Amino acid sequence: MTSVPFTTLFQQQRQCLLRTVQRMVGSRSTAEDLLQDTYLRVARALAQGPVEHLEPFLYQTARNLARDHLRGCKRRERTLVDGIADEVLLNIAQPASSPERATHAERTLRRLSHSLAGLTARQQRIFVLNRLHDCSYQEIAGQLQVSPSTVQKELKLISALCACIAQRLEA
Repeated sequence: MTSVPFTTLFQQQRQCLLRTVQRMVGSRSTAEDLLQDTYLRVARALAQGPVEHLEPFLYQTARNLARDHLRGCKRRERTLVDGIADEVLLNIAQPASSPERATHAERTLRRLSHSLAGLTARQQRIFVLNRLHDCSYQEIAGQLQVSPSTVQKELKLISALCACIAQRLEA
């Protein structure tokens, strides 16, 4: 395939490609940059030989570049914090909390801990896996050998309990 049909295909698909990549990365300007990279990568691949299914190849290349970009962003975020010594991070000044706010937070935490201790072992495990380990319903269901619907219902019950505690403390 020559570069003329590729260029034509790219121009025809450009807006759809842009929307796809922009949805993935959350930024129009970044999506535009990634589309330029996509064009160059596909053009280089075509220079090495024909591509049988050019349009899917074009979309897959754009999605792969977007994923690579997102992975790079996450890596940079981790590196920014990971590269700093713990003692430096621990010595960063936090805004001082008023004694009233500290007391309120402590009371909330005590009541929440007390209420969560009253949950069944399975409910506690679901809460910890979902809220602290960010596991999905399906992942939790697989670990506990229950249905995702059961996990969802248990979390709804636990959330209602937490909301009730928060309401009582606000009153």
